Amino acid sequence: MIEEKALGVKLASIADLARLASSMVSMGGGVYIVHFAHGGKHYYGLLATYRDYYKYYGVPLLYYVEVDEPLRGKYLMVKVDESGERVEISDGIRAGWICLPIVNLERKPGFIEVE
Repeated sequence: MIEEKALGVKLASIADLARLASSMVSMGGGVYIVHFAHGGKHYYGLLATYRDYYKYYGVPLLYYVEVDEPLRGKYLMVKVDESGERVEISDGIRAGWICLPIVNLERKPGFIEVE
């Protein structure tokens, strides 16, 4: 039996994850960040589907970052204005920011592969 898994795509930073997720918010979907601990590390990621990849329809991807300690907060927040880009972790939301909820999973789902 072939076990199909989501492919992990490791990002360089939390800011990269925030930028990717905030761009998806503008497309109208509900976007959230998943968090799980595995192998002594903490993983924060965004599940997405890459369409039409070599004629596969719906290759699942997890864009993720790996950190040593859990982030302290319930939201990954992004604000971009004339002063530049700001990314913060917060326990609450703020007006004028894109606020992405962090959903804590009990464990790494079996369908996800990470390095």
